[in-house]
Amino acid sequence: MNKLKKIFILLILFLIIILGISLYPKKYQEELIVIEDAKEQKKELFTNYYEQAEELMKMMSLEEKVGQMFFVRYQKTGVTQEIENEKPGGYILFSRDFDNKTKETIEQELKNNQENSKIKMLLGVDEEGGTVVRVSSHKAFRSSKFLSPQELDTQGALSAIVEDIKEKSSLLKSIGINMNLAPVVDVSTSSSDFIYKRSYGKGAEETARYTKQVIQTMNELEMISTMKHFPGYGNNVDTHTGIAIDKREYSTFETSDFLPFKAGIEAGGPTILVSHNIVECMDKEKPASLSEKVHELLRNELGFTGLILTDDLAMDAVNSYVKRGEAAVQAVIAGNDMIITSDFKTHKTEVINAIESGKISEDTINQAVRRILALKYAYKIIE
Repeated sequence: MNKLKKIFILLILFLIIILGISLYPKKYQEELIVIEDAKEQKKELFTNYYEQAEELMKMMSLEEKVGQMFFVRYQKTGVTQEIENEKPGGYILFSRDFDNKTKETIEQELKNNQENSKIKMLLGVDEEGGTVVRVSSHKAFRSSKFLSPQELDTQGALSAIVEDIKEKSSLLKSIGINMNLAPVVDVSTSSSDFIYKRSYGKGAEETARYTKQVIQTMNELEMISTMKHFPGYGNNVDTHTGIAIDKREYSTFETSDFLPFKAGIEAGGPTILVSHNIVECMDKEKPASLSEKVHELLRNELGFTGLILTDDLAMDAVNSYVKRGEAAVQAVIAGNDMIITSDFKTHKTEVINAIESGKISEDTINQAVRRILALKYAYKIIE
């Protein structure tokens, strides 16, 4: 009898719940749906553009999709032919690419390149200010080099930095550049650190505030930003010339290095560049750029849903840790969406061969390309 009584009570409670839902005012039901939609939007940065991206992908060959995953070092000659034959996702320009050119000549050159590309490209530079100034180091583009974040901070804190970003973005956009591989969000407070001069030069919380402001401002100006160098450079050596092994404890990253990246992610930062440092507390075997563990941490722990980029695979820190012909393949397997490379054709061929042999799934490629194309739609590179 007691058992039947319990079942009866449970049935009554169930009916009350069902009735309550059906009688819940429609207005509030709709508001709940909106709230749920907002949550979904936060999960994927470019969700609103995925449908367009997928429609475009249906018309693309495997070779075209793989080409989108490469952010290629700009060449002095043969760019038009490379665009037509290899179909890169974008180009990164360096100081030499602006030598003996004017605003007008480089603008026309980049415009022609975009017109020759079936899918409009990312065109990026490292215009950080201070020691890394690919464009403003040339008098034809600016009378003086852009100042470093630290120099700007002494002149007027974040308000001076915001004005600098506005001028910098305006200049870059005027010549056809749509992506600035900045800001450097590494936490560094010691002048003896390799990365110090390029950093904000302050602690984690202040660097996080700086990062948030920079990302928000660049997004308002529709200039693609890149937070670098994940998971945080610390006091490590220059990976352009050798191996950097980071022996710090994971708790250091949680309480310091990750904070600026988290702030930038919350502000809608679209891309993050991963360093070649070997961070032992995350992966003792591989550089961060080639580590699945590091990429899973960035996706799952920090919740980043934008584009992940490698640092240049030509750096010595990578070549010392991979077999010949494996760098680009390992970069894709690790979870990078785009690969910065000085050896495009070789790396692209390696990735295609790995797909055909089953080492890389085409689904992995599709996920990366969907993000890349969605970003291009979001920032109106593709319209």
